[in-house]
Amino acid sequence: MSEAKDDISLAVEKMQAYIATHLQDPITASDVARASGYSQYHAARLFKEETRLSPFEYIRRERLVQSAHALRNGKPKVLDIALDFVFDSHEGFTRAFSNAFGITPKKYANHPVPNGWMIPYRYLDRQKSKLEGLVMKEQTSVIFTQIVERPARKLILRRSKQADDYFSYYEEVGCGENNASSPWDILCGIKEALYEPVGVWLPANMRPAGTGIYAHGVEVAFDYEGEIPEGFDVIDLAPCKLLVFQGEPYDDERFQEAVGLCMEHIGKFNPEVYGYQYADELAPRMQLAPMGWRGYIEMRPVRSMKQKQK
Repeated sequence: MSEAKDDISLAVEKMQAYIATHLQDPITASDVARASGYSQYHAARLFKEETRLSPFEYIRRERLVQSAHALRNGKPKVLDIALDFVFDSHEGFTRAFSNAFGITPKKYANHPVPNGWMIPYRYLDRQKSKLEGLVMKEQTSVIFTQIVERPARKLILRRSKQADDYFSYYEEVGCGENNASSPWDILCGIKEALYEPVGVWLPANMRPAGTGIYAHGVEVAFDYEGEIPEGFDVIDLAPCKLLVFQGEPYDDERFQEAVGLCMEHIGKFNPEVYGYQYADELAPRMQLAPMGWRGYIEMRPVRSMKQKQK
């Protein structure tokens, strides 16, 4: 007779609760099983079915998450944190932390305000439900986030009439070389560009009546006085912070699946976890040309919640 779903969930919750209260103590498989009331083998099987992680993997993840929080509070020594969370050595902890978060614990601790790399998105899921959709079997399982500063600059763009995404924009403006849009080819020819061309979703305050949400554009210096291509427009952008999302590299043949998954997770991301709020009126939401070798990259303006309170 199969076990009731509620009984399984309750057993896993008991195991998770035990782990949460003993993260700084040695934890054995028998300890976790004892908390559930099941045998060691059965408890491990239920835990894996419910969380998609083995008890060992879950314990390691939770210790790394909590160690990251500890590194942001009081600036303790990395060795102390390593020992507190039952890592054998400074080197072992540094290696595990770097593999998980893409940054060394020392560097992370030196940036208490997240103006550098933050925790990968999947490590922010604090829900007790299964990690469905958060981790693909092969790639695009982690999304890194970073805050960058943008100075005052201009955006040269080719607006659409009614496009709201890349595909409707492409259909409206036509194809250029190498399967890019025709405006993209022109933007690539602007030598004074600060960065590569981007796809943008324009906020309401940057959209004249009768124009679409999506466009292609490129940023240039605020004092740019060069030629504006025929049919293109210019928007002045104020200095701001951008929250940058970057997915893991993916196989180009899986383009739609990989990019779609990244965009889905980005849409659910809550910047308030790090003390920021979206500030869409400051700049368009931007996406770089998806390339498998570097992963999908998207940017969105934010402001500090402390700044807003002032």
